[in-house]
Amino acid sequence: MTNITDKQRIKQSLDVIRSNIEAAALRAGRDPKDVKLLGVTKNVDIDAMRAAFDLGICNFGENRVQEFLRKSDILDRECRWHLIGRLQTNKVKYLDERVSLIHSLDRPELAEALQKRGEQINYRFPVLVQVNVSGEESKAGVEPEKLKYFILALSKMGNIQVKGLMTIAPYTDNPEKVREVFKKLKNLSVDIIRERVENISMEELSMGMSGDYTVAIEEGSTIVRIGTAIFGERIY
Repeated sequence: MTNITDKQRIKQSLDVIRSNIEAAALRAGRDPKDVKLLGVTKNVDIDAMRAAFDLGICNFGENRVQEFLRKSDILDRECRWHLIGRLQTNKVKYLDERVSLIHSLDRPELAEALQKRGEQINYRFPVLVQVNVSGEESKAGVEPEKLKYFILALSKMGNIQVKGLMTIAPYTDNPEKVREVFKKLKNLSVDIIRERVENISMEELSMGMSGDYTVAIEEGSTIVRIGTAIFGERIY
């Protein structure tokens, strides 16, 4: 159970993060309100999530479908659920309208599974296309050179609504080293907008985590995915 000290620690962390988000947005000439703070809650207990919600976090991001299902049944808060981890096609059958946004659409077979599930439950899944901007073999995502063709295929799927792009930058102690990754994702979104593809929106850019979110915001991020900086180190 989260005690007063834990809630105070979360509040102190959120105060710092929100101040940093505001400063980064203003440096870029943006409205801080245009940046969503997504609390990454993998391995975070329900009481800590309730404390975060009570402190203004209404968007939660889960990596695993099983954990999303379990927590959404017991959290008892009117929050928005995001799936941010690599989504297995055999888990799509468990998804429903509780999913506010899927951040990790990265391959045709997953798109087909989401389309089929959407038809079954009469739901249009909001998604972001994950792009492997850095080119790291360990990371999932569409190659930037293939993004346009993937987007065109998705535009024909009536139960998928593409809302934007997502990327994961390489881990680094110096966020400046990954600025170009964020800048490239922003440029890719601009290229897609110019194509004027029907059924495709580029309103969201999900990029930036605990170590690099201020740089991501300066380069156009609309959703920052923050776990450790809010909840502390977790045991995996």
